Amino acid sequence: MLVGDVPIGSGHPVVVQSMTNTDTADVEATSAQIEALWRAGSEIVRITVNTPAAAAAVPRIAETLEERGVDVPLVGDFHFNGHILLPGHPDCAAALAKYRINPGNVGKRRWDEHFATIVGCAVEHDKPVRIGVNWGSLDQVLLTHMMDANAELDDPLDAHTVTLDAIVESALRSAAVAEQLGLGADRIVLSAKVSRVPDLARVYRDLAAKCAYPLHLGLTEAGMGRKGTVASSAALAMVLSEGIGDTIRVSLTPEPGADRTEEVRVAQQILQSLELRSFKPQVTACPGCGRTTSTFFQELALDVERHIADRLSMWSERFPGVEELSVAVMGCVVNGPGESKHSDIGISLPGTFEEPSAPVYIDGEHHTTLKGDDLVDEFLMILDGYVERRFA
Repeated sequence: MLVGDVPIGSGHPVVVQSMTNTDTADVEATSAQIEALWRAGSEIVRITVNTPAAAAAVPRIAETLEERGVDVPLVGDFHFNGHILLPGHPDCAAALAKYRINPGNVGKRRWDEHFATIVGCAVEHDKPVRIGVNWGSLDQVLLTHMMDANAELDDPLDAHTVTLDAIVESALRSAAVAEQLGLGADRIVLSAKVSRVPDLARVYRDLAAKCAYPLHLGLTEAGMGRKGTVASSAALAMVLSEGIGDTIRVSLTPEPGADRTEEVRVAQQILQSLELRSFKPQVTACPGCGRTTSTFFQELALDVERHIADRLSMWSERFPGVEELSVAVMGCVVNGPGESKHSDIGISLPGTFEEPSAPVYIDGEHHTTLKGDDLVDEFLMILDGYVERRFA
């Protein structure tokens, strides 16, 4: 299945997705944030479509992005009134690459009718649909039914387990209904958002065992700062390492004025740390201990990081594959030479009482030994030369 030009499904790379937090009706602000997310590496961007003004803005946003050369699929996020907005704004329905609907927020009294209307629009415009169940807005009719059935068992499950089972059941039932309404199985993506790490692993393992639909991963309401980053990383790494997941989003609550693109970078680093994809050269650096003479090696590691960041755009254009480069900056002889040999290029700086020299290793072999005040500049020159030779 394709969403825009992005392949999704078995055998394809896991795709990084992000979401805007602007008022979608504000065309300029939303377009600017989409562009920033795309330039940071987001391969799909989801936008809220919650009002007639937002729906009317979607085609204008798509046009603005095209004028700016931003080629990224847009996913429309619909809750409560998607059955009104999609048929009422056909230009919006056509401009979006995919629709995201939450079965718990389609409508309790007329669920069948509202769900059928949204799926009908997807069929009419040949758009895929992500059916995204969220435990914060789970279909209460289904949950109540499953709780009642569980209560009649001789050995009933606890309520939390039944809730997780209901999340999976809601996704699968909704997908089955969508297929009955004419949406192809290859046009359906499922997601099941929870906010606890063990729950995410359980739900997605269950989904993966019971269906062949592509799965979108994300820990919802992951939190702010370090907590959100660590929780998302732990949850996504757990299931991705088992071969589960086709698209991912790291959902972080930003500090006021924070860079929204941090979500994209965290998602990329998760995939690269698992060796599922490569986005930028990786620097291995020693954390430092009592054996080190000073913080010089840490400063060098930062210099290398900055050097790579400054050149990454140019390198990516001129040297395909450079994102797989590994660089080691180590602080003493304990692990330094070994780590340097394991990397494509590495330097091992001297620790306390060690000879004041810094051996450089390239492709596992000793290349040279640096000394003196120009050590940093010399190593960066060697790094540049290595990139040009290897990836030209």
